[in-house]
Amino acid sequence: MDEKPSTRKGPGFCSLRYGLAVIMHFSNFTMITQRVSLSIAIIAMVNSTEEHNMSNVSTEEPLTDAFNNPSRSIKEFNTGASVYEWSPETQGIIFSSINYGIILTLIPSGYLAGIFGAKHILGTGLLISSLLTLFTPLAANFGVILVIVIRTIQGMAQGMAWTGQFTIWAKWAPPLERSKLTTIAGSGVAFGSFIILCVGGLICQALGWPFIFYIFGDIGCVCCFLWFVVIYDDPMHHPCISVREKEHIVSSLAQQPSSPRRSVPIKAMVRCLPLWAIFMGFFSHFWCTIIITYLPTYINSVLQLTERDTSGVLSSLPFIAASSCTILGGQLADFLLSRSLLRLITVRKLFSSLGLLLPSLCAVTLPFVTSSYMTTIVLLILIPGTSNLCDSGFIINTLDIAPRYSSFLMGISRGFGLIAGIISSTATGFLISQNSESGWRNVFFLSAAVNMFGLVFYLKFGQAKIQDWAKEENLTRL
Repeated sequence: MDEKPSTRKGPGFCSLRYGLAVIMHFSNFTMITQRVSLSIAIIAMVNSTEEHNMSNVSTEEPLTDAFNNPSRSIKEFNTGASVYEWSPETQGIIFSSINYGIILTLIPSGYLAGIFGAKHILGTGLLISSLLTLFTPLAANFGVILVIVIRTIQGMAQGMAWTGQFTIWAKWAPPLERSKLTTIAGSGVAFGSFIILCVGGLICQALGWPFIFYIFGDIGCVCCFLWFVVIYDDPMHHPCISVREKEHIVSSLAQQPSSPRRSVPIKAMVRCLPLWAIFMGFFSHFWCTIIITYLPTYINSVLQLTERDTSGVLSSLPFIAASSCTILGGQLADFLLSRSLLRLITVRKLFSSLGLLLPSLCAVTLPFVTSSYMTTIVLLILIPGTSNLCDSGFIINTLDIAPRYSSFLMGISRGFGLIAGIISSTATGFLISQNSESGWRNVFFLSAAVNMFGLVFYLKFGQAKIQDWAKEENLTRL
C-alpha cells in the first residue's frame, strides 16, 4: 500500500514555497531561452547583412524553423557573403555541443546537489550559463572553436541547473502539492520556448543579433540574484518563512527521510523495477518529442505548405498548449490527492497514461488526415500539450519512491531521455529519407509503439511508496 499523505491544510498560493516555484519557473525560462538563442541568432550571424541592419530577414519567416531545423533556415536566408563562414556541418557541431555538455553533468550534478545542497549547485550553474551567454558574441569573433567550447561548458552548467531542482522539492513540497509546485516550475521551459521563438527574430532585426544574447544573458543574471537571495535548501533555515508554513511543510514530510546521504545504493537501484519503470517512461516521453522537432518539415513535405503559412501557429500554439497542460495537470493531480479521490500511485499512473496514450493516438491519426490542414494543425498542437501531462506522472515519481536520491535519479532519467532523443532523431531521418509519405507514417507508428511500451512497463511495475533502500533506517548499511 502507498503511504497516505496528510490531508492537513496549509498556507495557500500566497506562501513562500509557491514563490520558490515561480522563481524556479523563470530560472527554467532563462535556461531554455539561453539554449535556443544561438539557433535564432545564427540566421543573422551567417547572413550577409550588417549586425544592426537586418532588413533582409523578414520577421514573418520561420522562427520555429530556426529552432527546429537551423541548417535549412540558414540556406533560405543566406543570399550573400557570410558574416561568419560556418558551414552547415560546423553549425551542426555548434548546436550539438550544448547537448553533450548537458549529458556530462546530468548525473554528477544531481549527486552533488543532494550532498552540498541545490541552492549553490543550481545557482552556480545558472550564473555560469548566463555569463557565457553574454560572452558568446565576443567569442564568435575569436573563432568557431571558442564558440563550441563555450557552448559545451554552458551545457555542463545547465546540466547542473536542470537536475538539482528535485533536491529542493524533496524538502519544500508537501506530498499533496508536489504536482502543482513542480509543474509551475517546469512550465517555464515551454513558456521560454514560446517567448524566444516569438521575439528572437524581432530582436535580431531591430537591434542586431548580439542583443539576443545580451538580453537573455542579463535576464539570467537577474534570476541568479533572486535565486541566491530567496532560495534556501530547506524551510528550516529560511529567514522569511512564516511559522505556520514551516510547521505545515515539516509535518507533511515527517515520514520522509531527510538526513544527507553519504553513499548511493547503486546495486539496489539497478534491481529496482519501479525505478526502471520511471526510466522507461522518460525514454518513451522524450522519444515522442522528436515529432515537434520535425513539425516544419512535416508541414512542408506532406501538406505542401510554406513556413510563411504556418510559422505563427508553429512558433506559439504548441508551446502554449504544453505550458497550459503542464500547470493544469499539476493542479488536477493534487486536487485528486487532496480530496482523497484517488491513491497516489493511481494518480501517477493516470497522468502517465494520459501523457503517453493521448499523443500516441494523435500521432497515429496524423497520416489519415493529411487532406485537412486544420485537423493536422490541431493534432500537432495536441501532441506536445497532452504529452506534458506526464509531468504529474512518472516524471516526479522519484520524489515518491526515493526523495533522498531524487536529484541523482532525475539526472539518470534525463539521460535516458537524451538517449531516446538521439535514437529517435536518427530513426526519423532514416525513415523519411526512404519515402516521404510512408516514412512519416512509420515515424508516427514507431513513436506510438515506443510510447505504448513505456506505458505498459510503467503500469506494470510503477510504484509510489518509498523503496526500502531509500529509507532512513537503511542509511548506515549503504
